[in-house]
Amino acid sequence: PFESVKCNTFITQSTFGLPVYKWQPQHVVMQQIKEWWQQNRLEGKASVLMGYALGKMQRLIKNLQPFDAPVYAHGAIFNVNEKLREAGFDLPFVPLITPDIDKKDFSGVLIFATGSAMNSPWMKKFEPYSLGYCSGWMAIRGAKNRMAIDRGFVLSDHADWNDLNMAITESGAEKVFVTHGYTDIFTRWLNEQDVSAKEVKT
Repeated sequence: PFESVKCNTFITQSTFGLPVYKWQPQHVVMQQIKEWWQQNRLEGKASVLMGYALGKMQRLIKNLQPFDAPVYAHGAIFNVNEKLREAGFDLPFVPLITPDIDKKDFSGVLIFATGSAMNSPWMKKFEPYSLGYCSGWMAIRGAKNRMAIDRGFVLSDHADWNDLNMAITESGAEKVFVTHGYTDIFTRWLNEQDVSAKEVKT
């Protein structure tokens, strides 16, 4: 878990350094995903859930348990999962999607996939399907629309606006350097809050 350490100088990323980026509690997002999956099952659709193969997918797999119906994994996610399981991580087995699986067997299932699979021939075998994407960027409606996905779930491993501000305050730092993301906006905000901050261009 995150542990605040008092310091004189604090370096922070600001990937989501805008007030619009405020995350809901994780259990709320997981419930939204389950309800989306359930609705898709009722409509006879597969649910294809996309996100990063390392980190994001394992978080989803762990927190969506117990699974209400069969689940499958894209090859990239299956390989990461199995390496982590071999290394001793407590992660449930999610079977790999193979060419011999009958197309009819994908009705109502949940498929963990990477964004690279979007619009690829690989997706055709799941039709009809609903496409969901997990990312902090889904907090902005335009991001979801540009990607042409059915459902965006706001789930990120980055700190949100409140967490960035909390981390800086709890550090007690006299100087803050801001890198990656909304550096200019977040730096200006900190200076307006009487926190001496400078932007680091990378």
